[in-house]
Amino acid sequence: MSADETGFWLWDLRVETVLGDRPPVCRHVVGESFRVVGETLVFEPGQAVSMYALAALIPLLPAKQRATDAHDWMTTDAEIACPDPHCGGRFRIHREGRRWFSHAGTTGLPAARGVAWWREEDEER
Repeated sequence: MSADETGFWLWDLRVETVLGDRPPVCRHVVGESFRVVGETLVFEPGQAVSMYALAALIPLLPAKQRATDAHDWMTTDAEIACPDPHCGGRFRIHREGRRWFSHAGTTGLPAARGVAWWREEDEER
């Protein structure tokens, strides 16, 4: 990263299946998880999540990746309920390490484009 390069920090996330005070109705296995790295959802072998639960989680993940005020609910609240009102499944979002993204590596604007962020490691080799 050069001194004049513009960019931003995002949190890497880990989204873990937990249970609330009711039994699950949907397929929710305690401890299963996936990670969010930049724009990418990363599933380890054998890990899964319901597509309906994922649809409820997706809109919140980009906001959870960004820096927020210490008293913002996006900072303090970490559990998202399964969208099925009868289900006790929940998903706990953990903020893990932060990662720098250059504007040039993430923009679609042709005049500002650089090496895509996910290819930067290939360029360094």
